[in-house]
Amino acid sequence: MKWRRYNIYEVMIYMETKDVILELRTKNGLSQDELAEKIHVTRQAVSRWENGETVPNTETLKMLSKMFDVSVNTLLGSPRKLICQCCGMPLDDSSISKETDGTFNEEYCKWCYAEGKFIYTNLEELTDFLVEHMSNDSWSAEQARAFFEEQLPKLNYWKHSKK
Repeated sequence: MKWRRYNIYEVMIYMETKDVILELRTKNGLSQDELAEKIHVTRQAVSRWENGETVPNTETLKMLSKMFDVSVNTLLGSPRKLICQCCGMPLDDSSISKETDGTFNEEYCKWCYAEGKFIYTNLEELTDFLVEHMSNDSWSAEQARAFFEEQLPKLNYWKHSKK
């Protein structure tokens, strides 16, 4: 049997919110009191999150996301499968884009949206790039182009760019 070593973010995909918060807090060497102080809540609130009694509200999730450098989706136990709404690539915390203030933008990958700006503003340019980099011996350039020309316009970025 071959063993694979997982990093903490891969393991968190299978965890509940209470376990993710506990894991991140302990990994960062924080007590419940210290975490509570940093995000302006009570120690009892942190305890209730870690016991699964409650879940942090939206604003607190955003603060935790920024503090621990993980997406809100990860904090919630990755309930949604995220894909870039520009190129269609599956997203995880290492590939999700960030806003200029450092908060995650869970809609786009860091290659399509960087430093608050979209890299691709033209569907043909993105399609050409993807065909060049995704086609191979088992997936011809023509097959790749047909696939991307059909799928990319269905993504939110390209739907909204037409309006």
